[in-house]
Amino acid sequence: MARLFRTLAASLGLLGVLAAIGFVTLGPKRVWRIAGEADQGSVDWDRLQRSANPNDAFAASLGASATPADITLDPFDGEPSELVRKVDAYLRSNALPETFERVDDGRDPLYRRYVARTPMMGFPDTLNVAARRVGDRTGLLLYSRSLVGKSDLGANRKRILSIVDAVRSRPIASQR
Repeated sequence: MARLFRTLAASLGLLGVLAAIGFVTLGPKRVWRIAGEADQGSVDWDRLQRSANPNDAFAASLGASATPADITLDPFDGEPSELVRKVDAYLRSNALPETFERVDDGRDPLYRRYVARTPMMGFPDTLNVAARRVGDRTGLLLYSRSLVGKSDLGANRKRILSIVDAVRSRPIASQR
């Protein structure tokens, strides 16, 4: 019995080593492509179809979306385009551990979509960002969802809260 256990343990260990070598050789982008396209596409903010798994997070300013949000934000001062530029600047600043690749077509100046990848394993998440007028202020909408796994261990919520904290604390810089 002990010999069978050692053989099984050695086989599992070898399988793990081979899987790790394959992961490194192929690279995270190719491996996670098995789960589908990293870019999960745009969203309809007023009829948002949430993930069936608890691996997403949605934040919205009061009055900016008909879909109930996990995180309710107060509207922001300034123009919607300025708020979107602040989010862009924060994501380009490398303040978050993930890398961000903008993947939308750029036609809507008040909308952005990014694929975020975790540092070591390269797990792909899609981050949708939009700003819109809410009365005389600006509403922010952020939806972050994981492609892989049943749980994100709070990563999408943490990402959204970090973005909100950053854009609230940074003055709007002139882009002229």
